[in-house]
Amino acid sequence: MIFQTARLIVRDLTLEDFSSFHEMQGNSRVMRYTTGMPMTQAENEEDLKRVISLYHKANNDYWVWGIVRKEDAQWIGTCALINNEKNENEIGYRLLERFWGMGYGMEITHGLIDYCFNQLKVDALVAYVHQENIVSIKILEQSGFRFMSEVENKEQACIDRYYKIQRQTS
Repeated sequence: MIFQTARLIVRDLTLEDFSSFHEMQGNSRVMRYTTGMPMTQAENEEDLKRVISLYHKANNDYWVWGIVRKEDAQWIGTCALINNEKNENEIGYRLLERFWGMGYGMEITHGLIDYCFNQLKVDALVAYVHQENIVSIKILEQSGFRFMSEVENKEQACIDRYYKIQRQTS
């Protein structure tokens, strides 16, 4: 286990997660604001294996974990902490569509903030969110992230909103 929240456990992904992982990343609504298109079974097999292989890489700075519910161990999605190309600690999450609207996005965002600031002692976190992803924008803003700017996302041909939160020191 990496960390837990009131209802969720965050843990390393395993190959046994493939069916749910593929269901999530193969869903056009889930992927709408990330890659812009669903991923194929072959792409998801490769992606899951790559992410798992990084767990044991020296100086890994690309962490994607599975999220399961405490009550029934149901796999509901992934969350991530990556050191992006700007050398920022970026967080994110994806949930299976059938678990939208249940408060899990807010809960996992708060869990990531707590884990990164209090366990890893990260000084700042950032998040990039598609300007049309209103739900994720609200979650970030209600979680203490400050809107910094809008940035062009050339890879996905869209505008992202850039958010940042600083760790409070006493």
